[in-house]
Amino acid sequence: MPLPRRHVPSWHMLSRHTLSRRGLLGGLTGVGAATVLLGTGAHAVEAPAAMRLSGYPFTLGVASGDPLPNSVVLWTRLAPEPLAPDGHGGMPRRPVAVTWQLAHDDRFQRLAASGTATATPELGHSVHAEVWGLQPGREYYYRFIVGDDVSETGRTKTAPDYLGTPGQVSLAFASCASWNDGFFTAYQHLADEDLDVVLHLGDYIYEQGIHQDGPRPEEVPATMREETVTLARYRQQYGLYKSDGHLKAAHAAAPWIVTLDDHEVDNDWAGDHAADPAEDATFVGRRAAAFQAYYEHMPLRATATPHGPDMRLYRRLRYGELIDLSVLDTRQYRDVQAGGHEPEPPNEDSADPSRSMLGLDQEKWLLANFAQSRARWQVLAQQAPMARTNVDDSGGLAVFMDPWDGYDATRRRVLDGAHDRGANDLVVLTGDRHRHHASDLKANYDDPDAPTLASELICSSITSGGDGGDTDEYVRAALAANPHMHFANARRGYVRCVVTPDYWLTDFRVVPAVTEPDAPVRTRASFVVEHGRPGVQADSAGPPV
Repeated sequence: MPLPRRHVPSWHMLSRHTLSRRGLLGGLTGVGAATVLLGTGAHAVEAPAAMRLSGYPFTLGVASGDPLPNSVVLWTRLAPEPLAPDGHGGMPRRPVAVTWQLAHDDRFQRLAASGTATATPELGHSVHAEVWGLQPGREYYYRFIVGDDVSETGRTKTAPDYLGTPGQVSLAFASCASWNDGFFTAYQHLADEDLDVVLHLGDYIYEQGIHQDGPRPEEVPATMREETVTLARYRQQYGLYKSDGHLKAAHAAAPWIVTLDDHEVDNDWAGDHAADPAEDATFVGRRAAAFQAYYEHMPLRATATPHGPDMRLYRRLRYGELIDLSVLDTRQYRDVQAGGHEPEPPNEDSADPSRSMLGLDQEKWLLANFAQSRARWQVLAQQAPMARTNVDDSGGLAVFMDPWDGYDATRRRVLDGAHDRGANDLVVLTGDRHRHHASDLKANYDDPDAPTLASELICSSITSGGDGGDTDEYVRAALAANPHMHFANARRGYVRCVVTPDYWLTDFRVVPAVTEPDAPVRTRASFVVEHGRPGVQADSAGPPV
């Protein structure tokens, strides 16, 4: 029967804020800062008024992340010259005291908390202020101050109380932003959504050199035309990406939960191995540099602080008893791929039960999460398509080996494990594919009558792949060869969701082009997952599929 939207207000009625996102991100005046001097070991933290910076230090904006019922992490990085070739962002090689403020109102007349953080050159003068003692399910505003310089204002929101069941949670997820391929228009529209949280599922940057013959007019230093390998270059790359106004606005509009994929390090890397085996000898050093730069530029907690080439990114966050979210890391612990870069039939290695995409420790952790969860919806935030994606529409079977198709035993352990532990409202949120998908996750893809165990929603890219279109050769083949796939689209965009106890409502948002700025956004298709009924269904109240 049709699944009505009567349980959830329309999107234009969901806004709970009288202040627009664009107004919120405007400038501030008349704000002073106290002079602070702190000691850190053998180094004194320099008072901002006592030093001369080469320019405005908050060029990379502000962000918040990993919301808990009583805590959120606030982020910024001081970088008056974010593209400086030495990777120090135009900052002196000394620690700097940074004041942060968290308020109940955007005018900062009712402070909820404030403090001072130390931005050190060892971590690129980044700030990760973990604020505790907050109220669950509350909206807050935050900013940073250095000397007379005040950052833009960010809006954040804590998670609901662990024992409560919110009537709804609004979220969006996105992935795959290549600077070379176009404008971050999708982030522009994402910033204008009214969201409780944003999930970024990988490929936040691309490691490739920046070329000057693409659609973006910005000039970059010659040092950025080479592939990103060193810490200084990774810092430059993030400096370029995070200087984009639309990305800054999207971060400032809502808290983010992030995880990385391959392009934050090296395309198709796996564990300790580069995509090119000839680079394996130096890859661990490159991974360490990439992890440090990722941490320096993301609103991550101290638990994610990298230790050389190791960084703990898989973690669990909860939105009361409505959503239990497991954030996965499908890169750091995986075995090397069972094949090359092109689609091929499954082989002995892709079916080998001793191989893992998650590593055995992460697998055990995930299965324990399923067993412990009391939430209505169990959710995986992860990087690569989980549903089998056959791209041979002639009757054969050909799959990519980098996603879960190349690690079939891991996929079976995860899906069967979730089902066996009662996680029957499992929704998998995925990036990577540069196309929107809505698919059923099956117990056995070779048996048409096999039960559906879960649902997968895949977001398209922010820019990667260029403008795209409503369909392409991949979309036509995938829809023809995969009866469990109900929708695929090759436009750029992101996915917006409203989650209630009864329904998971999904809108696939698309823009017509990224090679020209300011393209409009629209909902291309809408799908529903109904509580107690695994699998996606077209939403009769949404646009036609």
